[in-house]
Amino acid sequence: MKSSNDRPLGDVIREIIETYRLEGKLNEIKILHSWENVVGNMIARHTKNLYIRNNKLIVKVDSPALKNELTYSSSLILEKLNAAAGCKVVDEIVFI
Repeated sequence: MKSSNDRPLGDVIREIIETYRLEGKLNEIKILHSWENVVGNMIARHTKNLYIRNNKLIVKVDSPALKNELTYSSSLILEKLNAAAGCKVVDEIVFI
């Protein structure tokens, strides 16, 4: 017999995410974790730091030539990252 407090775990987790407003942070984590899948292994190896501030993805790379190439491809990368997260999380990518 079920008691009145028995609820599916998925419902409880969704409620916690909504209550503590964690959805934005979880989407940011999706972006960071999907970086290698979107840009490929070679670019990911040259990525030294990756973080999100004010809806901007800040990417530090170790090669000026790669930074230049990535700058030209930033709109495509941005589109793929947001698609991987399932919603628009990042408005801009800044390569440093």
